[in-house]
Amino acid sequence: MVEFIGIERMRELIATRGAARFIAELAQEIEADFLRWDVFEKSPRHATHSAVGVIELMPASDGRLYSFKYVNGHPRNTARGLLTVTAFGVLADVETGYPLLLSELTLTTALRTAATSALAARRMARPDSRVLALIGNGAQSEFQAIAFHHLLGIRELRLYDVDVGAIAKLERNLARLRLEGLRVVRCASTAVAVAGADIVTTVTADKRNATILTADLIEPGMHLNAVGGDCPGKTELAPDILRRADVRVAVEYEPQSRIEGEIQQMTPQYPVIELAALIAGKAQARASDREVTIFDSVGFALEDFSALRYLLRIHQEERGAQRRIDLVPDLADPKDLFALLAPQPRALRPGVAA
Repeated sequence: MVEFIGIERMRELIATRGAARFIAELAQEIEADFLRWDVFEKSPRHATHSAVGVIELMPASDGRLYSFKYVNGHPRNTARGLLTVTAFGVLADVETGYPLLLSELTLTTALRTAATSALAARRMARPDSRVLALIGNGAQSEFQAIAFHHLLGIRELRLYDVDVGAIAKLERNLARLRLEGLRVVRCASTAVAVAGADIVTTVTADKRNATILTADLIEPGMHLNAVGGDCPGKTELAPDILRRADVRVAVEYEPQSRIEGEIQQMTPQYPVIELAALIAGKAQARASDREVTIFDSVGFALEDFSALRYLLRIHQEERGAQRRIDLVPDLADPKDLFALLAPQPRALRPGVAA
């Protein structure tokens, strides 16, 4: 039997802790694994592209545990009443090859993306950063808001989306959360939202080379958290931003980011820093308070590995509606797989001779 976490179990686990604590604990798990960067077997994700979206597989292993995530990205889905991104994942034991956990990762992907964004910003943004502009107010926006408020002390959140319905949705959800000390401001444009912001998060969904931010909007000392660009041909930053002399860029895994990140717009020689080096203190995040820093985030399999291990632990520790599924056969004789198909003896009615 394999442990199983579906949507209802995920809701239960998050409700028990609260979203802010859940994200904070997840950030600790991810940070701990980035500190073990060299032990992981790493590769860019395998992507199958179509005209309307992408389906990807994301594997990672530390030699003891193995994980993979199945995830899609289909920006047009919302017009059909479907999510843009859905995901599930497996955590397995390397020694036996047996799966330990099958879990939903749609909610979890939003949570781990927010956790990683905050983890990077704690090292890259100015320590006194208190104003965040959130450009793109769709499915991931609440998670980003919670993470930056809780982990970085953001006190003003500026919202902008081309879809006013998305802004209204985010405002309603933030009002329900009642995040202490957070001022929420609806803005009329990207330029208005970004002006004077310490941190700018872009989390838009269109599968195209969009220009969400232009060089003239970028002020000295800003930290840009570019989350939406995550596949070939999908970016959010104008190339001139990346060409600025005062810019320093960090990525999760350089071979993957060269294909999918904002830096796909640049030459292969364009200099970047890997997040693991920042976390380990092997690289400097910024040279001064006037330098512009960019976290070119595409999402990496190690983050899902961390999330699945964390989920398995709290799922087993906490009381609740724990479930297992018969995903793998349990045989008396492991060489006799056909026994699963063999006719089973009939139960005899009382008083009937065999």
